[in-house]
Amino acid sequence: MEFPQIDEAYTLINEKLQVWLEQGIKHLPNIVVALVIAVVFGLLAKVIGSTLQRVLRRAFESKQIADLLTAIAKAFITCAGIFIALDFVGLQGAVTSLLAGAGIIGLAVGFAFQDLTENFIAGIAMGIRKPFEIGDIIEADGVFGTVEAINLRNTLIETFYGQLEIVPNKILFRNILTNYTVQGYRRVEIPVGISYADDPEKARQVIVEAINSRDYVIDKDNTDVYAESFGDSSINLLVWFCMKYPGEPNYMIVRHDAIVTIQRALADNDILIPFPIRTLDFGIKGGEKLDAMMSSKQSRTDSEKSREVKPASSKGADSPEQGESAGDE
Repeated sequence: MEFPQIDEAYTLINEKLQVWLEQGIKHLPNIVVALVIAVVFGLLAKVIGSTLQRVLRRAFESKQIADLLTAIAKAFITCAGIFIALDFVGLQGAVTSLLAGAGIIGLAVGFAFQDLTENFIAGIAMGIRKPFEIGDIIEADGVFGTVEAINLRNTLIETFYGQLEIVPNKILFRNILTNYTVQGYRRVEIPVGISYADDPEKARQVIVEAINSRDYVIDKDNTDVYAESFGDSSINLLVWFCMKYPGEPNYMIVRHDAIVTIQRALADNDILIPFPIRTLDFGIKGGEKLDAMMSSKQSRTDSEKSREVKPASSKGADSPEQGESAGDE
C-alpha cells in the first residue's frame, strides 16, 4: 500500500532542507562575520560603558543619572552592533521591523507613563544643566531648604522646619528656581519706621554706621537705608545690607541681631520708632475748630440741664402749699 502524499511531503521537506543547507553553507562566512561583529560591539559597549561611567560620575552629583546614561549608551552600542550584523547577513527586513516595533512600543509607553517620563526627562536635563547641587539652598514652588539628594524622578529637600520634602523634578524644571548658594551672599532687608518729627537723613546715617559695625556684614559700601513710603504713623525706611550665605552665623541670627542693633541705635540718638497714633484734626478745610465744637457742645449741655431743673423747682414750691392745706384740714 502506497502513500503518495507522504512521499510528496518527504520530497518537499528534503528539497527545502537541501536548499537551506546550501544557503547556510553559502552564507556561512557572512554568519561568522556577523557573529564577530556582534561580539566586538558587545565588548566595545562594555569598555566604553565603563569609561563613560567614571566620567559621568565625576560630572554629575547623582550616581543614578550617571548610571542611567551609561546604560543607555551601552544599549545603543549593542543594538547598533546587532542591527549591523543582521544587515550583513541579509536580514534588512528584520532590521526594519525591529525598528518600527521599537518605535511603536516607545510611543505607547510614553503615553501610558507620561508623568513618569516627564519627571525622568526633567531629571536628566537638570543633571546636565546642573542648576543646583547637593548641599545647595534653593527655593521653588513654595519649598525652601537644602538639597539632600537628586534622583531620576524627584529631588529631596530638607526644609528649615526639619521636614523632608520630595519634589518631582518636573516642578523644579518648569518653575522659577532660586539658588541662594551660587552667589555666596544674601541681601537682608529690614523695614523700620521713624516718627514724622525726626530727620530721615539722620536716621539713615545712624543706621548705616550701626549696621556696618557688625562683623557679619560684608560689602559694607553697599549697606544703605532708603525712604520707602509715608505710613499712617511713621516714615517707613528700608535697611539693606549683605551677609555671607550660607555660613555662620545663620540668617535668622543675623536678622535678629540687626533688628536689635537698629532699635538701640535709634534710641541712643533720640529717634523715635512710633507705635500707631491717631490724631483728630477738625481745623482742616471744610472742618470745624475743636474748641468751637467743645464750646457749642457745652452750651447745649448747660441749656438742657437748666430746662430739666426748672420743672423740678416748680414741683418743690407747690409741695409746701399742699402740705399747709393738708395741715389746715
